[in-house]
Amino acid sequence: MLKKTSKKLKEIPFNRIAPNIVTMMALCSGVTSIRLAIEGNFKLAVIAILMATIFDALDGRVARMLQGSSDFGAELDSLSDVVCFGVAPGVLMYIWALSETDRWGWMFALLMPVCCALRLARFNVMLDEEPQPSYWHHFFVGLPAPGGAFVALVPVLLSFAFPGNDFFRTEWFVCAFLFVSAILMASRLPTISLKHIRIPARFVAFFLMMFGLYLGALLYKRWIVLSISFIVYLASVPVCSIIFLHLKHQAENPNGKSEG
Repeated sequence: MLKKTSKKLKEIPFNRIAPNIVTMMALCSGVTSIRLAIEGNFKLAVIAILMATIFDALDGRVARMLQGSSDFGAELDSLSDVVCFGVAPGVLMYIWALSETDRWGWMFALLMPVCCALRLARFNVMLDEEPQPSYWHHFFVGLPAPGGAFVALVPVLLSFAFPGNDFFRTEWFVCAFLFVSAILMASRLPTISLKHIRIPARFVAFFLMMFGLYLGALLYKRWIVLSISFIVYLASVPVCSIIFLHLKHQAENPNGKSEG
């Protein structure tokens, strides 16, 4: 007589599933970007990566709001980020500008997923390490994956802003942005983080006014505004390094005494 064994199905509350649904929406957007790039619809391909960025920003907030954070969700988010911000922009830029080059063009395109994966693997490992010093609170370690993706996409954004200008599609220009973006993602350079920035109350009205102007400009001249935004973001990296070194020096020498 065969003995039947029954396993009790474990019920999973919806608050644990909801963040993963948002992550899957980001993943689907990234994969859709690859398909659109293959079809030659580069504007929609860029918009798909932008949608993936929005979903990527939302999944963590949904998890915290619903108290549904989990190790499974964290791993799924990292895998999704590699596709959305490593593979998708690399494939898009290769098809858009590098497909007629020799093998070296594909080498630069490969840097995006490789360095994005390295950046996310390091981030996951750092979660288990001791908390970083206080002067790291305003910074990320290296470019975050979504920021790195859009720095790499600056040439195609500029081509949308200035149609007919073939300079932005030249191989060396595209490869330069791919290389810089990939290396900065895998680097340990401090880059700006907005999580802990506080705005003084007297500047809130001015900040909201400027943000409204920015949104208006984004709606009217979206491609040039996005291009300028990510160029400025890239230019902020050396500025962040200078500020970081100053904060680190202050933290390590609170009395203003130099070492030695």
